[in-house]
Amino acid sequence: MSNNFKITPSEMTFLYEECKHCFVNRVKYGIDRPSIPIPGIFSIIASLQKEYHSDKRTEDFCPELPPGKVVLGEKWIQSKPISFEGIESTCYIKGRFDVVMELDDGTYLIGDFKTGNPSEEKTEMYGRQLHAYAYSLENPEEGSLSLGPITKLGLLYFTPDKYDQADITRQILEGDLTWIEVERNDDNFLQFIKDVVNLLDGESPPLDPDNCNWCKFRKLTGETYSGSQRKSTTPDCPKCGSPMQLKTGKFGEFWSCTKFPECKGTRNP
Repeated sequence: MSNNFKITPSEMTFLYEECKHCFVNRVKYGIDRPSIPIPGIFSIIASLQKEYHSDKRTEDFCPELPPGKVVLGEKWIQSKPISFEGIESTCYIKGRFDVVMELDDGTYLIGDFKTGNPSEEKTEMYGRQLHAYAYSLENPEEGSLSLGPITKLGLLYFTPDKYDQADITRQILEGDLTWIEVERNDDNFLQFIKDVVNLLDGESPPLDPDNCNWCKFRKLTGETYSGSQRKSTTPDCPKCGSPMQLKTGKFGEFWSCTKFPECKGTRNP
């Protein structure tokens, strides 16, 4: 049976790199790792950055950027289905970008705010995220945000290196803002997406306890969540036949189709 997998730009980064078993469980079967609270300070810094830079000229806050103006921030995107010759299943991208700048030459730049120290490894990984935004904006699903041409992709790294006081009640965190450009290569990105769809279409990858702490926990406790085991305990959607996931709503627990919102099939537990 063919599928149209939903993939978020963020899933293409740490989750994909850390563990293919956990990646497939999340994207294909709707099984998430137990959530771990992420320090809220990083989200606060990113939110303040977006608010501060809104409508500003690039040369006024980061001279390394090409000349232009910040025009959009935190908008949802969705691509039309992506298909490949010889592969029955398809996928689409859905997510939310950080910031878009309109350059003086009439093209657009997609940027992502990060707090920390830049590295080549992280830049390559985050590059997939940026390519996903660019592809979705230039190949949008009907009714979704459309924008182009997009000629620049990159990361804006805030690296704190000084702490100070404005007055007795106000603290200041200072640091450099560095522009790291990511070269756009759609051929490499689409090959990556093709590899992802092939991975999702195949058998669930085995647990990887040597590299993934979640898989190690499952192995040690004897709880293995392979796709075949999951199907034996989890119902299929009565409307489209896809796997379902247990959710909690206003009136208690219920089974929801993993294809939601495309499919609104439900079952009682």
